[in-house]
Amino acid sequence: MKAVLAPITADDLPAVSAFLHEQLNPRVQELEWTQALRVPWDVPQPNHGFFLAEGERVVGAYLAYYSERRVGAETLQVCNLGAWCVLDSHRHQGLRLLTTLLKQPGYEFTDFSPSGNVIALNRKLKFTDLDTTTSLVPAVGLPGRGVRVSSRPDVLDSVLQGAERDLYADHRAAAAARHVVLSTGSEHCYVVARKDTRKGVRAFASVLYASNPELLRWHAPRLASHLLSQHGAAATLVEHRVAGGAPKGSYRLSRSRPKMLRSDALDPARVDYLYSELTCLEW
Repeated sequence: MKAVLAPITADDLPAVSAFLHEQLNPRVQELEWTQALRVPWDVPQPNHGFFLAEGERVVGAYLAYYSERRVGAETLQVCNLGAWCVLDSHRHQGLRLLTTLLKQPGYEFTDFSPSGNVIALNRKLKFTDLDTTTSLVPAVGLPGRGVRVSSRPDVLDSVLQGAERDLYADHRAAAAARHVVLSTGSEHCYVVARKDTRKGVRAFASVLYASNPELLRWHAPRLASHLLSQHGAAATLVEHRVAGGAPKGSYRLSRSRPKMLRSDALDPARVDYLYSELTCLEW
């Protein structure tokens, strides 16, 4: 029997979340899946992705996170591809989920967590690889050395202005986003990071966004020390593209996780990881 394909609506979230909890990642509770798809920023959402069902039973799902991003004078509609899971018994129908997502007109597409065979499949579908060259910054407990580091909401509220303040407001309630501000006497850097698992160890942080790459690059060891004390991250992972180069006191990784883009309008060098699954879902 061919499963029925349909958009994931708000009414479908409980069933899809239960399916993902049971079949993809039991460490993520059903409510966490649901809350992750109810993004905290204001955006028209045509769906939350698409799912396959046989009667009342969900047999596959591909999640999607939508946003509007300003690029110069233009506002672009972006669809970030999230978790993809299909039962083995329906694996032959799983590609329908991806092609249906990609056929939606007017969207730029990103995939920040592709793995396994998905990477090669994305390339066949005209996704390109972002440069994710990454360095590891160990948390060594360095003293202040001219920079203040804080995750306190009152400090963030007092320092951030304009576009940074808007980004913070949009992501303040995002479950996976950790907000930090690095401040010197004359400038600051707003950083968004997340906790990450590498080789089964959940003891890392990854920087998703930095408003002042040069300041981040110079003071990355202090950021790593802060993320250790506040969030238990023994080391911080920083992509060179995000920091504008290798951070001070870092060690380049021999391999980095792939992230992908399908767009003629977005500059790969300027793509960040905000407004995506990476800020909304902890796993």
